[in-house]
Amino acid sequence: MAQAHLEKRSDLDYVRAHPMATKLPTPPRVGMVSLGCPKNLVDSERILTQLRADGYQMSPDYAGADVVLVNTCGFLDSAKEESLEAIGEAIKENGRVIITGCMGKEAEAIRTRFPDVLAITGAHEYEQVVEAVHAAAPANLSPYIDLIPDAGLKLTPRHYSYLKISEGCNHRCSFCIIPSLRGDLVSRRPDAILREAEKLVAAGTRELLVISQDTSAYGIDIRKEPRMWKGQEVVPHMTDLARELGKIAPWVRLHYVYPYPHVDQVIPLMAEGLVLPYLDIPFQHAAPSVLRRMKRPGNDAKVLQRIQQWRDICPDIAIRSTFVVGFPGETEEDFEYLLDWLDEAQLDRVGAFRFEPVEGAAANALPDHVPEEVKEERYARIMEKTAAISAAKLAAKVGRTLPVIIDAVDEDGGATGRSQADAPEIDGEVFLRDAGHLSVGDIVKVTIEDADEHDLYGVPVTGNA
Repeated sequence: MAQAHLEKRSDLDYVRAHPMATKLPTPPRVGMVSLGCPKNLVDSERILTQLRADGYQMSPDYAGADVVLVNTCGFLDSAKEESLEAIGEAIKENGRVIITGCMGKEAEAIRTRFPDVLAITGAHEYEQVVEAVHAAAPANLSPYIDLIPDAGLKLTPRHYSYLKISEGCNHRCSFCIIPSLRGDLVSRRPDAILREAEKLVAAGTRELLVISQDTSAYGIDIRKEPRMWKGQEVVPHMTDLARELGKIAPWVRLHYVYPYPHVDQVIPLMAEGLVLPYLDIPFQHAAPSVLRRMKRPGNDAKVLQRIQQWRDICPDIAIRSTFVVGFPGETEEDFEYLLDWLDEAQLDRVGAFRFEPVEGAAANALPDHVPEEVKEERYARIMEKTAAISAAKLAAKVGRTLPVIIDAVDEDGGATGRSQADAPEIDGEVFLRDAGHLSVGDIVKVTIEDADEHDLYGVPVTGNA
């Protein structure tokens, strides 16, 4: 009876009975729109992690947010327009908007179009973003409710996480404005990266996706600053970092790797199983004359030979890349050179882009811009070529048993996953039957039964968890 009586007492009765009870404040809510590349996604995760630690709640919609953050992309004109549209929508739906990201460099243009934005900050200016949120919607911290997981808040599924190892870039490619947006290379301490990796894995991450503007260049700015980790020194170098990460996470995938000579040292780690047999190398083109106009690093005439050497050491290595067609001055001969190079290279995954002028890029001033109709025709040809190569390489996997990480399980007993050759969002998938017993994040053996141009189809091997 006493318990029933207590349950019927009003909140006012409770306060009278407990005059020292603390009334917990309602925390402000923050909405986030994150655009652009995975590096922007990592920036968004860091901002949200700090705000959550500072007592804020996250809002899934405009209506419930006290302030909205828009993390912009400013790499291409089309990306800028998408960012501006997102800003406009946030202002229309909420009205209290803070801008961050790459377009922060164009604050004047943003304010001209949207004079009511509360604040504008640049790329990876975490402290300034957080300060702007504090000013717009002050938080009341409470030790009772403001707890945060060690791994922070994530915008990716729990089982895979992007791990940023550096900011900025030292190269000055003629089509790129990243250095002007994000500055020169600044590498993170290796022990800090490894500590973050441990926290992510402890929180459920099964696959670490290592990202930066130039992963191969990691550590060149702090090369003489080894750090202690688990009782031994770790040199800030791509190979050493990859080796240590491989001891922490089941899968480690390397993105944005320029083909410098020391990349050869990572291939044995792939053969040993410490790092996934996967390299994301942004070749951008193959014709020497185009590469010179692009001012691309790593223009090595022996790249094809090195690719073959990598495959000799690690036969299952998958290589993905991106290429630009229609770059100023690209001739039909240059483009044919690229297609022939692709025939020899037999890359596993290829993305292509039509050249698009970017405000501030040196390439805009180059002569002999390629007509749009020619760009379209070349784009269609390169996609047809690479699709045929992909189809043949995937067909060769039919009948094999491959490890697959599970991304989704449906109610009908099917599942979707990825092989070691497939990064999330950008590569292919593996569609499974008879997989209802699996869970997201499982890494299982799968017998491949069929393939098409981009994806594989299979069934889990009996005995998988």
